[in-house]
Amino acid sequence: MTRFEFSKFPQVRVALGLFILLALSGGSANAAASAGCEGGGFTIVLGGVTLPNKGSISPSALGTSLLVRGKYVEFQVDPATFGISDYTLTGAFNALDITEGRRTVVFAAKTPDHRGLRLTDDLKYEARDSDILLERRGRGLKMKIQAKDCAQGGTFQMEPEREDGSPTDITHTLALGVFYFDNPNFRNPPALPLCPAAGPFTPSCYPVPVTPRINFANDLSPKFVGRDSAQVATRLSQSGRTSVWRVSSGGRMGGVLGEDSVEVAPPATTCTHDCQAQNQVQGTFPVLGFPFPVPAPSRLP
Repeated sequence: MTRFEFSKFPQVRVALGLFILLALSGGSANAAASAGCEGGGFTIVLGGVTLPNKGSISPSALGTSLLVRGKYVEFQVDPATFGISDYTLTGAFNALDITEGRRTVVFAAKTPDHRGLRLTDDLKYEARDSDILLERRGRGLKMKIQAKDCAQGGTFQMEPEREDGSPTDITHTLALGVFYFDNPNFRNPPALPLCPAAGPFTPSCYPVPVTPRINFANDLSPKFVGRDSAQVATRLSQSGRTSVWRVSSGGRMGGVLGEDSVEVAPPATTCTHDCQAQNQVQGTFPVLGFPFPVPAPSRLP
């Protein structure tokens, strides 16, 4: 991800909510994403057996848990709900690694509340390059998980879809040692180049406000940072290690790690059907970063 060098621009005081200059060129961002996924690729391990890259698993063979294992990312899936546990960065070597080579559990759990509905059909999956897709249906319910085996970037999204059209509450629980914080760099942003006060806004000058940002981090790795990424979803509550989100049917709850989580960028587009990572604006944006260690007053209680 290309950084803006603030020293090259006039020192302009930026108040919360002012529009900033964004260069919408995707080349550097795409190159960084490719480097972060170098050599990555998922396999599914069920009962100690590694499965082929594509297929379906019958309900009788599923059991209570399956492992999605990659070079950089691992997590467990509950086949009955598509709840996630032990979402982990392995610490495998990569130029964009944010763990300093440490095996780091990021989320203890990502738990959807289906209010009595369960997934009962065959589980379909496909692993290709650094991506994996898992889908399963039940009466009145469909769940989809998409993940990328990368050292950082947009690496995960969970999509619930209910036949009655009602939303699904999803609870994110961070691992021990990981905490949510109100990023002070987004409360008091540094001097940034501004778009003209009254426009015109062009492809090279895109109006995006600097708004408050909740990230998560730990006290071990100065580059380890991330955020929850919601699409057609509303945050119901958030505390030191837990956040609860109400996700519209067909919306998604995602996760972003590394520089992408501390950059100023437009929000993801509204999408409730076959949402992909490409539904997010891609480009080169100012990276505001975060303080390490995170000061105690910024950490959510």
